Amino acid sequence: MKNTPHGYCICPEGGIKLKKETYDVTGMSCAACSSRVEKAVAKQPGAQQVAVNLLKNSMVVEYDESQLSSVQIIAAVEKAGYGASLHAKSGSAPAAKAAETGGVSAAQKAYSDMKKRLVLSLLFTIPLFYLSMGHMMGWPLPAFFHDERNVFLTAFLQFLLTLPILYVNDKYYKVGFRSLFKGAPNMDSLIAIGSAAAMIYGVAALFQIAWGLGHGDMERVHRWSMDLYFESAGMILTLITLGKFLEARSKGKTSQAITRLMDLAPKTAMVLRDGGEAEIPVEEVRVGDQVVVRPGGRIPVDGTVTQGRSSVD
Repeated sequence: MKNTPHGYCICPEGGIKLKKETYDVTGMSCAACSSRVEKAVAKQPGAQQVAVNLLKNSMVVEYDESQLSSVQIIAAVEKAGYGASLHAKSGSAPAAKAAETGGVSAAQKAYSDMKKRLVLSLLFTIPLFYLSMGHMMGWPLPAFFHDERNVFLTAFLQFLLTLPILYVNDKYYKVGFRSLFKGAPNMDSLIAIGSAAAMIYGVAALFQIAWGLGHGDMERVHRWSMDLYFESAGMILTLITLGKFLEARSKGKTSQAITRLMDLAPKTAMVLRDGGEAEIPVEEVRVGDQVVVRPGGRIPVDGTVTQGRSSVD
């Protein structure tokens, strides 16, 4: 029997009735994420087969519905630190709504969101980098920024420029620390820890500079003004976002190509039933049906040629 994204099949072992469903999974960023989602669902009672596709952000689960439900599957994914929802079938209300809004896929939406994040990150990272590293590069800077009496204002301006970068890329912190606290750190955890450490150290330097200026300790001010790492936190997030943007663009193109390839598959099949030909959806073809393929047509299902000669695609 041909399985559908939300369909049934009969397991030959013991006659157990299994249900097969496709889910959209969000929050995955690397192979470790997809592996964690797969393990979280696979250990649920009644789960027979679980396959997670990182490229398409999807998951196919085959399970015994007498022991497991879609609600429990989604809960297991969410407990692992990710999001999940049933994939909208063709012709369903969610699918129709998506078609009305232009049919934007999850991969295309991820690419669009990542592009916005990258643009906003660069908008603040470029002046931040220029302000913090310009004097080392010999780039021209207003005399105001070279005056040691204004070092706190310069440092505080770097802090303000870093905040929007952190806000735009807060997903790294939400996913990273959540995965870390659950005992399954991923790449986002590493990004979150690295950038947060640089930011916290920079804030500590701000307090030291303020203390030094308030007590006339210019040596302390000079020492801590060299230990500002706000640009490091900003650059970490921006460069990672650049990589994610390129990845999302590649995934979007690949996903689009796969979708177009799947669209080439016939949606209906002509079968011989009750002495005549009947055109039915491919999902309703049963084992043992005789399928008629016209000259130049496409073969809708796997099978064995029983009779006839012709030309097919």
